Amino acid sequence: MNPATTGSNSRPDTAFDVKAGPTLLSAATITGDDVCNMQDESLGTIQDIMLDIQTGKIRYAVLSSGGFLGMGDRLFAVPWNAFKQDKQNKRFMLDVDVERLKKAPGFDKDHWPNMADEKWNSTVESYYATRGDAAGADTQRVNTPRG
Repeated sequence: MNPATTGSNSRPDTAFDVKAGPTLLSAATITGDDVCNMQDESLGTIQDIMLDIQTGKIRYAVLSSGGFLGMGDRLFAVPWNAFKQDKQNKRFMLDVDVERLKKAPGFDKDHWPNMADEKWNSTVESYYATRGDAAGADTQRVNTPRG
């Protein structure tokens, strides 16, 4: 996880020295963070964050997986509330095994899906067993252990 995702550092190169806290993160600080599953297997890295403009909340994190040095990566839009933050190891956790991720609805960097399409949303959210409402897109949900 990048330093600011833990709330310990700010981005000193910015004109406004705004410090991030444990529940308020810059999208730039999350990009590139590692994602592992509950078996401690690497699933990839967060490549991008998709915001729901109507609610002002994160809807999806785009997970990059399976490539080598950025080539051949497959991308997955994973609902934000499917992630858990692992502060100790400075990464994010996703409760999906490697084989299930390989079968997940994905796309490549040159052919992004229409993420506003309701059918596409329903398929992705049901695959990861999440809800797509505003509560499901809440950043704090990442920090809350699922029970």
